[in-house]
Amino acid sequence: MAIPHEIDPRATGDPRNVYTSDEQFYRSDRPAMPVLPEDRPRGGRPGAPVRHRGTWATVAMVAGIILLILVGIALFP
Repeated sequence: MAIPHEIDPRATGDPRNVYTSDEQFYRSDRPAMPVLPEDRPRGGRPGAPVRHRGTWATVAMVAGIILLILVGIALFP
């Protein structure tokens, strides 16, 4: 049984069955100068530390959700 992705041997002379080699295929979309500049240069001073939102915002959000649930239970017993 033939592999399902092989070309039918009866169609080998068909000009539509001409495919590029792997090297030609992968070379076709590469830039002329494939070396890119470094996006994170080494050395230098480290940047400022990232500041995250305070815990008060998280506490307020959790308290608001709990309050909403309690009000919902109180209004619709």
